[in-house]
Amino acid sequence: MPIKLIGIGDNGAQGLHPQLIEWIESAEVLVGGERVLSFFPNFNGEKILLKTKVMSVIEKLENRNQNIVILASGDPLFYGIGGLISKKLPVEIYPYVSSIQLAAAKFGISWHDAYFVSIHGRPIKGLAQKIDGKDKVIILTDENNSPNNLASYLIEFGMTEYEAYIAENLQGEKERCRKMTLEEMKRASFSPLNVVILVKIQQTKNWSLGIDDEEFYQRKPEKGLITKKEVRVLSISALNLHEKSIVWDIGTCTGSVAIEAGKIAKEGKIFAIEKNEEDIKNCLLNQQKFRVDFTVVHGKAPEGLDKFPNPDAIFIGGTGGNMEELLTVCCERLNKNGRIVLNAATIENLYESIKIFYKLGFHTEVTQVQIARSKQILSLTRFAPLNPVFIVSAKRKEDEDV
Repeated sequence: MPIKLIGIGDNGAQGLHPQLIEWIESAEVLVGGERVLSFFPNFNGEKILLKTKVMSVIEKLENRNQNIVILASGDPLFYGIGGLISKKLPVEIYPYVSSIQLAAAKFGISWHDAYFVSIHGRPIKGLAQKIDGKDKVIILTDENNSPNNLASYLIEFGMTEYEAYIAENLQGEKERCRKMTLEEMKRASFSPLNVVILVKIQQTKNWSLGIDDEEFYQRKPEKGLITKKEVRVLSISALNLHEKSIVWDIGTCTGSVAIEAGKIAKEGKIFAIEKNEEDIKNCLLNQQKFRVDFTVVHGKAPEGLDKFPNPDAIFIGGTGGNMEELLTVCCERLNKNGRIVLNAATIENLYESIKIFYKLGFHTEVTQVQIARSKQILSLTRFAPLNPVFIVSAKRKEDEDV
């Protein structure tokens, strides 16, 4: 018989339809977290605690020919275990009102146009670019990623255009709903069971693709160690990014390519490596300024790349003199249908990169970029040329027709 998966609120059995209560009481096995199981202290059958190793418990239930009910908080299909269970077991799902619906109702805030994200049991890393520019954000938190830590994180990235609405222990005895500034939320205390609604109360600058070079923090007095705007835009286009791309930026320097990539791959992940410690400091400042939160490590590639997940796209701004070793690692690790884009400033590096890519079974396309920018001279205008750059785009030969 199908397993019944029943959503439940913090008010326990009193919030459930009588039919659902009857199914729970007549079950032979009741499965759930410690909190939801505690709502039925007089249950006479077997109780199975869902805490860790959830998949192991689910697999064991598959072989049981018993009347089984699984309890879950709120709507099991909204950041819950419903999706996982339904893929493994025959299950009938009976959702409760989700916590976000309850929270929105408490504050009279519509939620159909909100952006939803969970940092409950998930890393907060990358949240900045996900929510930047969103007018309304609803966030599920936990004890580690508490509203306090969330507020500190948002303030770090200058996202003070939001005011916060925090609903705790919804429908429970200790229910509490408060409106706060981020500074107030940073200092307050909260129950682990809460929902945070962020509402934008003022407009902010929108950084579109092709951020001006002068906007980035750069090393002084040696300015110029940055992928120029025009080359950057063409290189990012060649990376063929999508919203969930995993991207490597090798030799990130100011982080300009990683930042622009992160604004496209908002639901993905960006990993960067840089050998110069001073550049990393500027890279971190640029992350905060442009609200793109990615992982950057101090090192000389390919050392350190083993700590990154396999990428969908790789940008190489500099090889550091060990091109063959670096390109070999990149080609081996690149996901299917991925792209590698390399910027070369000399014909020697261009020739060497094409030769190595060919040896590794990659097809290359090269674009020579020669840019000149207008420059005022008194009442006249002339053009000042930038150094020419070769943009090498590489993909596996077997991926060409995909």
